[in-house]
Amino acid sequence: MSFAKKLLPPLISGILFGAGLTLSGMTDPARVRGFLDLFGAWDPTLAFVMGGAVLVMAVAWRIRNRMGTPIFAERFSLPDRKDLDGRLIFGSILFGIGWGLAGLCPGPAVESLALSPLDVLPFVVAMVAGMAAQQTLGLKPWRQQAVAE
Repeated sequence: MSFAKKLLPPLISGILFGAGLTLSGMTDPARVRGFLDLFGAWDPTLAFVMGGAVLVMAVAWRIRNRMGTPIFAERFSLPDRKDLDGRLIFGSILFGIGWGLAGLCPGPAVESLALSPLDVLPFVVAMVAGMAAQQTLGLKPWRQQAVAE
C-alpha cells in the first residue's frame, strides 16, 4: 500500500473531524459539561452533534454492506460481541467520568492545543501520562487483546 493511500485518508479524516468539532463548539468544555448537566442549565447542542454522527454512520453502514472491501484498507475492522468485556466496560466508565469532569475527550483536547493551549495543557499532559503508564505496565489496549485471543 502506498504512502499516500495509507496516510492521506486519516489526515483528511482528522482535519474534517477537527473542523467539525470547532464548528459545532465541541472544543468548549463548558458546552460539553452543559450537556451533561441534566438538572441544571442543560445545553442540548451535543445531542444534535451526536444525532448528525448517527445519521452519517447509518449511511456508512448501508454503503459498507454493498462494498466487498474498503477503499483504503485490506479489510473491514468491525467489532463483534466478543469485544464487550470487563476491561472495555471499566475503560468506558473511566472515560465518561474524565469526560464529565474535564469536559474534554482526546480529539477536542488535541485540537484545543491549537486554540487555547494553556487551558487544555494539564488535561493533555495527564492523557499522555496515562498512555505512558499503560505502555509501561505492559497492558494491551482492549482491541489488541481481542485480536490476539
